[in-house]
Amino acid sequence: MIETNNIEGAPAAVGPYSHVAITTGRTAFLSGQIALLPDGTMVGEDAAEQTVQVFKNIETVLSGIGASLDCVVKATVLLASMDDFAAVNEVYAKAFGSHRPARSAFAVRTLPKNALVEIEVIASLD
Repeated sequence: MIETNNIEGAPAAVGPYSHVAITTGRTAFLSGQIALLPDGTMVGEDAAEQTVQVFKNIETVLSGIGASLDCVVKATVLLASMDDFAAVNEVYAKAFGSHRPARSAFAVRTLPKNALVEIEVIASLD
């Protein structure tokens, strides 16, 4: 198992966990990403804008471990409100293009830093 915490351009953790990725074998488990800039500033006025930043963070982490969005096999989308499902889905679809990993999506009561969306992914490094 390899813990990766020092990827340039990735935001720092907001809690006691690996904020970037844990790899075991050829599988990478990325921690959930919210719309943070590397300096810890939240960005985005709405869920769609926040999702754009979330995907930038995910792509930064994946790139740092030699992977890309095409390597993602599973995504979990957490929403502060299911009212944002369609807006997040639109950004999500653009980010993945024709690649369609397995996915779960559900609403939660509150996300860290009052984010509107958080996405975690599992990637295959094969």
